[in-house]
Amino acid sequence: MRIERVEAEALSIPLSRDFGGSTYHVTKRCTVITRVYGSDGVVGEVYNGDNRDHAIDIARMVREILAPLVIGEDPFAIERLWQKMFALSIAAGERKHLLEAIACMDCALWDLMGKTLKKPVRDLLGGYCDRLPIISIGGYYVEGKTYADIGREMQMYRDAGMAGCKFKVGGLTPEEDAKRVQAARAAAGDDFVLMVDANRGWNVQDAIRFARLVEPLGIRWFEEPCHWYDDAAMMAQVRKATRIPITAGQCEITSQGVRRLVDAGAVDLVNYDVSEGGGVTDWRRAAALCGAAGVHMAHHEESQISIHLLTSIAHGTYVECFGDPERDPVWQTVWANRPKVKDGMFELPSGPGFGIELDRKLVQKYRVA
Repeated sequence: MRIERVEAEALSIPLSRDFGGSTYHVTKRCTVITRVYGSDGVVGEVYNGDNRDHAIDIARMVREILAPLVIGEDPFAIERLWQKMFALSIAAGERKHLLEAIACMDCALWDLMGKTLKKPVRDLLGGYCDRLPIISIGGYYVEGKTYADIGREMQMYRDAGMAGCKFKVGGLTPEEDAKRVQAARAAAGDDFVLMVDANRGWNVQDAIRFARLVEPLGIRWFEEPCHWYDDAAMMAQVRKATRIPITAGQCEITSQGVRRLVDAGAVDLVNYDVSEGGGVTDWRRAAALCGAAGVHMAHHEESQISIHLLTSIAHGTYVECFGDPERDPVWQTVWANRPKVKDGMFELPSGPGFGIELDRKLVQKYRVA
């Protein structure tokens, strides 16, 4: 079999309100759909990422820059194809966007391989288990949001079957954010998994102060506590000062970046994002080095892909999604055959490859390129 054709299109869906974290605002949900056509009639298709400013450019890069490198090639030569694409990163340019485009192509190739072999991608990667706990990302900053509103939000996630919530912090003082987390814990109960995510919002001193305030609340992990410019060294300091496990990795774009975090002693868990870092091919390298170092794997969003990755390894932990229907209409509606969340667990989709079926009418409605 050979690769005959590649398609890529960008979707953009306006959100009903601003979902703000400590360092960003979200007013639309974007993603890129990539299709790779094999000569035997099998089509790999997947959606990747949430780049809210450059999705159109990423889709263009897939079509115009990467497609010529893979057309006519054997899709099973995945390492060679990945290296051909990654070689473009050596030249000057926007490496982050290139790695996102490579991720789109690479994931579509893995979907094509799985469909050709009639196996889920999970089986191609290791086949360790078939379901994992799922958590919702939440706790966004909204003007006028009260502690009672936080309580209602936690109940919404419980009602949706979520095992827990990754709660946004880092946008206020450590004391103010600790009170928000206390409200979430009081409303959700002790059996609800609660993580906190500062999105690189604090310096070392504020991160440590916050960590010590919330340690009694049974926090599963503290994600990206410190500013971006020296995050590995700063997180290592925070990690030594708190009992709460430290998580990072979603902002890395290579497995070498993940190695930097591990070598620095900065993390207990890594949430390297398949859609930010060059796809499945590089994610499995990061997972292997973390496994050897005794570091667990999480994943930043992308449950349509991460359920396959995390269930393929022994050190996978939680799948993430947006339990609020207003935050992610792609997960809620465009992914037409998404498995239901039940009792806090998310199961591997049925079907070969990634097993993703999309609502074609919604794809057409929200297509921007």
